[in-house]
Amino acid sequence: MRSLLPELELFAAIARHGNFGRAAAERKVSTSMASQGMRKLEDQLGVVLLRRTTRSVAPTAAGAELLASLEPGLRQIQDAVERVNLHRGTPIGSLRINAPAPIAQFLLAPLAARFTRDHPDVAIEIVAEAALQDIVLEGFDAGVRFGNDVPQDMVAVRIGNAQRYAIVASPDYLDRREPPLTPRDLVRHECIRRSFPGGSLQTWAFQRRTAKVELPPGRIVVNDAQIAVNAALAGGGLAYVHEKYVEREIAEGCLVRLLETWSPGIGAPYLYYPRQRYLSAALRTFIDLAREKGRAEN
Repeated sequence: MRSLLPELELFAAIARHGNFGRAAAERKVSTSMASQGMRKLEDQLGVVLLRRTTRSVAPTAAGAELLASLEPGLRQIQDAVERVNLHRGTPIGSLRINAPAPIAQFLLAPLAARFTRDHPDVAIEIVAEAALQDIVLEGFDAGVRFGNDVPQDMVAVRIGNAQRYAIVASPDYLDRREPPLTPRDLVRHECIRRSFPGGSLQTWAFQRRTAKVELPPGRIVVNDAQIAVNAALAGGGLAYVHEKYVEREIAEGCLVRLLETWSPGIGAPYLYYPRQRYLSAALRTFIDLAREKGRAEN
């Protein structure tokens, strides 16, 4: 009989996630291949291992018994592979990381440059997205999010200081308008709004307690933070962006920061990854580098 290890690992992943798509992404196969693999395993063993409905997947009694017996052995195999990886002099392979655009641009890009310089056998793909993604389902090795946005079932490593949003306008614009003193004053200003892929507009949140401010739709609407900054530089109105986008412009006097005491904190960025014992040498080494950077900033 041929080895059933690949199908058994797939079964354990499906039982753990309760979802074929997430398990397939973890095992780096298509969902259809995962389904075919499970049918082959069940046919060969002659027993139904998974109870499938339109909403969930769960082990049958036989499946639960098999999973309980399998997990210690699979962990031993993973530990053995991890111990071998410790002897590898240089990490190899590829990493896919999902992160919000400002983190991708200002934090991960420099980290990736340093990492690939030190580890030439590793390739890194950084995908910048505002929406929170299921990194397992979408095939990412890790993700980065702020504070409370990190999924609870993930391992998280702090990789930077707490950050904030900034509201800015050009001196030219402020020569024509009284600067806002409270968030309520924004209704009298040209607010450059940002749209998301689904069509919704970004909410302007504030640190202090205040009545909800209903901002006008805005005569300038963009889908990118840097475009909002450029519109503000040209005197088009107030922009609400991550502070990293405007640090230089504020320092050089090209933009003026407004309502700074109201600026919302968005927490520190965290690199997160699935809670599993086995990590590739490439991911483990990248995590160590990111953790080192986070400690250096504290």
